[in-house]
Amino acid sequence: MLFRQLFDPETSTYTYLIADEASQIAVLVDPVLEQVERDRQLIKELGLRLGYCLETHIHADHITGSGKLRELTGCQTIVPFGADAVCADRKMQHGEVLQIGSVEIKAIATLGHTDSHLTYLVNQTHLLTGDSLLIRGCGRTDFQSGNAGALYDCITQNLFTLPDSTLVYPGHDYRGQTVSTIGEEKKYNPRFVGRDRSDFITLMGNLNLPNPKKIVEAVPANQRCGQAS
Repeated sequence: MLFRQLFDPETSTYTYLIADEASQIAVLVDPVLEQVERDRQLIKELGLRLGYCLETHIHADHITGSGKLRELTGCQTIVPFGADAVCADRKMQHGEVLQIGSVEIKAIATLGHTDSHLTYLVNQTHLLTGDSLLIRGCGRTDFQSGNAGALYDCITQNLFTLPDSTLVYPGHDYRGQTVSTIGEEKKYNPRFVGRDRSDFITLMGNLNLPNPKKIVEAVPANQRCGQAS
């Protein structure tokens, strides 16, 4: 398996390139519109063909590059089941698997940041958590039908039950961190350590964070797979 972590500095967004080296079919997870040419160039240099763009959720902080990439490459766009994105070619549900040669990408429901959010477990070792579980943090729950209780349940029941060695690759990081593990997050994540469900809901309800700068333009654009209206 080929695995690369790519970064958009403007929005602190991580995009992930995954490929089956035998078939040379590639997958991009959470591509950013402004980085489409970067991603296309890397895929070309590595001798790959883009087969799919996967979204963890409908983003509020950047516009996805999936629609543009579909236009340029003919790839399929995939979003979580329940996402308001009629533009997508396919919607994945909890437990569903996308098989790319020897690469298995399993969808795990991680609702709470939004009401339709998936984490992708790649070959049982690499966990792409989007905006659900972050390194020493988690996604906010105060807009886009967020639900702190649902986020707590999904992370503790669906993610923290995975092997401690599972690598955690988040959708964002604002402190220069790139990867963690399930074991580390269970032990050191301040949003969860020593907190029960009720404590977590209270904490998340009192963050008082400003809205993402691009929320007004990003959400409707991403409901169209990043394409202009």
